[in-house]
Order: sequence, then structure tokens, then C-alpha cells
Amino acid sequence: MRIRPLAVDALIAVALTTVAVLLGQESAQQGWTALDPLGYALVALVSVPVVVRAKAPVAVTLVIHAAWFGYVSLGYWPVVGTFGPMLCVYTVASLRPPRTSLACTGLMAALWIYAGAISEGASMPSVVGQAVGFSLVLWRFGYVARRSAELARQLKLEQDERARREVAQERGRIARELHDVVAHHMSVISVQAGLATFVFGSDPATARSALGTISGTSGEALEELRRMLRVLRSEDGEPGDGEPAAPMPGLARLDEMVERVRAGGVPVTLRVTGTPRPLAPGIELCAYRVVQEALTNVLKHARGAAASVELAYRRAHIEVAVTDDGQGVILDRVRTGSGHGLIGMRERAKLYGGAISIGPLSEGGFAVRLTLPTSARAAAQGDDRAE
Repeated sequence: MRIRPLAVDALIAVALTTVAVLLGQESAQQGWTALDPLGYALVALVSVPVVVRAKAPVAVTLVIHAAWFGYVSLGYWPVVGTFGPMLCVYTVASLRPPRTSLACTGLMAALWIYAGAISEGASMPSVVGQAVGFSLVLWRFGYVARRSAELARQLKLEQDERARREVAQERGRIARELHDVVAHHMSVISVQAGLATFVFGSDPATARSALGTISGTSGEALEELRRMLRVLRSEDGEPGDGEPAAPMPGLARLDEMVERVRAGGVPVTLRVTGTPRPLAPGIELCAYRVVQEALTNVLKHARGAAASVELAYRRAHIEVAVTDDGQGVILDRVRTGSGHGLIGMRERAKLYGGAISIGPLSEGGFAVRLTLPTSARAAAQGDDRAE
């Protein structure tokens, strides 16, 4: 249970006052003036103001030291009034800059020495040593507490900033996933819907085939969206629906994507070289999404072109290339390379330490070439190589 700081300071003030009163009752035995009503009032004035020490540390320090000065000057036992000033020195050092706190520390040391100077039989070397030693130790404790609080605040700010960056990165990742899923599947659905409408009366078989493609494509899109929503729900700490999460699409499903695009009217060939092997899920998803985005762009911007997808397994990396011959390009739909899909491809390649090149071919057409490292050493060497 947390206790309010003001309540804590109130308890401290009560404790200091109680200890000072009990100690003050021994003043006569120690050879000092016994406490009278004025002495008790000064003892209270030296201790009670610490209740508001956190709100006005310097003002409280000045008030308490003024009361202590009067208490000592009237001949009362100085030790009784030392608790409040010592706590004030620590408080100022923990809340105010060193210049201010050192001034308050010097004030306490000076009053301590003054109390020894007006006391009979006091050993001044011992008094000076105590005044300087206690004052500096209290100041050091307060200064360390202040620095620790500053470091804690700085660490909290850095953690908050890191959390904001991670949230922004996660939002970007989700946006890229949604863009890839929706753009690709909706492009296929749009093409097939147009085809079915065009041949509905003249070629029912082709129309039925187009509608079947629409049904399969929309079902796959919904399944991917459900998978993403399940992941988001589990990350937010909400219970899932009890169903196992669908696996992320990978390179093994490239042939399905090619068939889907081919059904949309774009002749696509898939060529795989090298020995296929299991890869990290993130690497496979990155390559899959890049191919998906490249073929989606062909569907949207060069529907009459022929495209090819090449996947090569190398010793420490994989290479993926998607090219088209540039036939049937719709020029007013072609962007300059700043679209969300192209940005997403570059970000994915950069995330996994890969290299990607996107641009037109000298002989005509367009190409997207991606190289992704499949080992930790290659990934470290290839970081930030996205072009």
C-alpha cells in the first residue's frame, strides 16, 4: 500500500519532535539549561516544518536553521535541535542543484561551529570536524539520491521512446501485411469479376471458372486476415477463439499464387533452382510477400504482359526475381517508385538484411530482384543493403 509523501513527512516530523523532546529532558543532566515552554516551542519549530520540506525545501531549511540559531543562542543543549537541520540538508541536496544545496550545507556547518564556539569546554577541532563531516556526508547522500532520481526519469523517458518506436514499427509491419493481402487478392478478384461479367452470357463455363477463382481467392484472403487478427488479439492479451493459428504463407505456396495470377489472365511461369530447404519463417514470409506485391503490380499495371518468377536456393542466401516483358503497360497507373507496395518491399528486405532492386529493364519490362541471407553471419553483413 502506497503512503502519500505528505503523510510520510508528517510521521517523520512527529518522530523527530518526539525524540528531540525526550532528549531535551536530559539537558540539565548534561549541564545545559533545562527545557522550559520557550525551549519546547523552539524544539517544535526546529522539527515540525519538515512536514512541507518537499514542497519548499530551501524555505523550510532557512526557517529551521533560524529556529536552531535562536535555540542555541538561548543556552539550550545544541544536540537536541540537530535532527531537523540535518534532514533539511539532505532534502535540499536531493531536490535542488548543487550550488543551492552546498550553500545550505555550509549554513548548517556554520551554525554547528557557532554552537561549539559558545559552549563551555567544547573541543573546537572536534566540533569543526563533526560540522564539516556530517554536513558533507548528508549532502553527498542527498546528491546521490538526486542523481539516481534523474537517471530513473531519463531511463523512463528512454523506455517510453523505445516503446513508441516499437509500436510504430509494429504498426508499419501490420500495414504492410494488410496492404499485401488486400491488394493482391482484391486485384485477382477484380480481374476475375470483370471476366465473369464479360462472358456471363456467351461463355458460361469461363464465367463459372472465374467465379470459382473469386471464391477461392476471397476465402484465402479471409483466412490470412483471420490469422493476422488472431495474432493481434493474442499480442493484446485477449483470449483467442481456441483454434490453432494458420501458418504464415511461405515459399511452398508460390505455385498457388502463380496459379491464381495465371487465372487472372497473366501468363506466369515459376522456376526453382537449387535444393529447396527449410528457412526461417520470417525469411520465407518476406520472399513470399515481395513476389506477391510484384505480381500484384503486374496485374494492376501490365495486365497484358507475360511474367516469370525465379527462385534460386544458394549456399548462404536465396535469390528471388520477378520480371515481366512490359507488354500492355497502363502508363497512367505506373508509379515512380514511391508507392506503399514498393516501400513495403524495401522495408522487408532491410529488416532481414537483404538487398532488393526495383526498376525497368533496358530491353523493356520491369524487374524486382531480391537477395535474402539465410545465415546469421550473412544477415549481419547484408544489413541496410536495400536499394
